[in-house]
Amino acid sequence: MQQTSKKDAYIALTIATVAMAISFMVWASLSPVSNQIAAEFGLSASQKSLLIATPVLLGSIMRIPMGILSDRYGGKKIYIITMLFTLIPLVLIPFATTYLYLMLCAFFIGMAGTTFAIAISYVSTFFPAEKQGLILGIAGMGNIGNALSGLIIPRINANWGFDWIYYSLMIAIVIIVAIFAIFAKEMKLSTEKKTLKQSLSVVKDKNTWYLSLFYFLTFGSFVALSNYLPAFMGDQFSIGAVNAGLFSAGFAATATFMRPVGGILADKFNPTKLLTTGFALVSVAAFLIAFSLTQYGIFTTLIFITALIVGLGNGIIFKMVPMVSKGNTGAVTGFVGAAGGLGGFFPPLLLGIIKQNTGSYTLGFVLLGVFALVCLVTVWAVYLRKPAVTT
Repeated sequence: MQQTSKKDAYIALTIATVAMAISFMVWASLSPVSNQIAAEFGLSASQKSLLIATPVLLGSIMRIPMGILSDRYGGKKIYIITMLFTLIPLVLIPFATTYLYLMLCAFFIGMAGTTFAIAISYVSTFFPAEKQGLILGIAGMGNIGNALSGLIIPRINANWGFDWIYYSLMIAIVIIVAIFAIFAKEMKLSTEKKTLKQSLSVVKDKNTWYLSLFYFLTFGSFVALSNYLPAFMGDQFSIGAVNAGLFSAGFAATATFMRPVGGILADKFNPTKLLTTGFALVSVAAFLIAFSLTQYGIFTTLIFITALIVGLGNGIIFKMVPMVSKGNTGAVTGFVGAAGGLGGFFPPLLLGIIKQNTGSYTLGFVLLGVFALVCLVTVWAVYLRKPAVTT
């Protein structure tokens, strides 16, 4: 393998981040038009929530093997193969005539969400440890795809129709794959080929599970809220699809741009102390949201405060990933990323069930506040009350 230069590193970072943004647009593509789909297919609140959440399931679970494969065979190769695979459901969605068909397409769209684990594994090999917080924060800004999805997809749908949402995404995928193949260098691979058992050894490290718990909250909140807000705003405040998508895009963009800020802060300050403050603020915000769901101004303010906090938290947590397992970043990223993705899978389902059975979303936000308190107690007990297991 040829020696990589600083120029190669920044090209890899740029292309991987843009590729993740496009992939995340694919991953979140059903959410902005979920109310329209629900009306056309006659879906209940629970069915609509399941449709929104389904891509998150595969995109979460498959982060583990995709991170391991990236470590073993190279992030560039795995990235390109994954993006090409997403073309299959994109081609099929415009032909969906039944809910089951649409759900099957939604499931395989989930592979686009695995690009997060691949990107972190790929980019991390180009930069030294002292820059990991900032660099992984920048790479993680590929999450902006959620915002772009909420911003662009309703407009494509309004101007050119539902099918062109997926034609446009196919074109974008083909272009970025070509750019990746031509201009990006492959990552440096370890001369020691890890067996599957060695890659999965990170499961034995308690830190992997603690970081997974924390990321379940921060990234899970980001995915769940950015995906569910279009439907939520339509149901709760009778806002049209374009404006609801704009609101969701604002939430996702806020959280995304705070991610590298969290990484920078974690490079300079104790990340565990930063997390305790963040979890406390999430808990307070969630409880306040739960009892202000009919107040548009208050709700809007609190939801954007939540975006700021979880965005910072995402960057802080991934600064800690290289501290857990050096040389096995893809595997740890896969596990932690999977937990975060699953954190985005369950809340929309839960919110749909709660809304359908109680007529209100209040209990859902109360549960978010309680879970944030659990994370707060955990990070204090494990990392602050006594020395951290790994530093």
